[in-house]
Amino acid sequence: MISSESVFHIGDKVVYPNHGVGVIEQISSRTFGETVEKFYLLKIKASSLKVMVPFHNVNNVGLRRVVKNGEIQKILDFLTDGDCANSADWKDRFKENSEKMRTGSLLEVAAVLKSLLVLNQNKPLSFREKKMLERARYLLVSELAMAKNLEEPAVEDMLSRALAKSKLRFPEAADFQA
Repeated sequence: MISSESVFHIGDKVVYPNHGVGVIEQISSRTFGETVEKFYLLKIKASSLKVMVPFHNVNNVGLRRVVKNGEIQKILDFLTDGDCANSADWKDRFKENSEKMRTGSLLEVAAVLKSLLVLNQNKPLSFREKKMLERARYLLVSELAMAKNLEEPAVEDMLSRALAKSKLRFPEAADFQA
């Protein structure tokens, strides 16, 4: 459990699971009756959405720092030659993948991306699985770009090369345009 002391500071780059990368813009407190509640105000990079996260809720929502180099290497290694199993039943598969996406772990997001790409080689993805693939792709690219301080196309290229070693094609953003 995180103490009531501030774990993050203004300007920190953080990840809000399933929404992506954001920056802590403010730390404030509000009074509710007798209770003083402290909050982080973060701005989600992609959507400019502003989110208030109470200090006591940081663990529950999975707010965390952007991945570091060691973690990035694990993700690239997994995309290169990690195993991923897919449930045959699409409902079970969708549920498992949704749970992985909610963990906030970028490695779990990479696992969802890779398993959906493997599945897509054998049959077209359902609409919901396509949306999930698009979301996994976005979360991976945006966080790795921020972590490595690179432009997104450079990150896409890096992910493409890793997946190519597994005989998989990294989806282009254009693949998701209707």
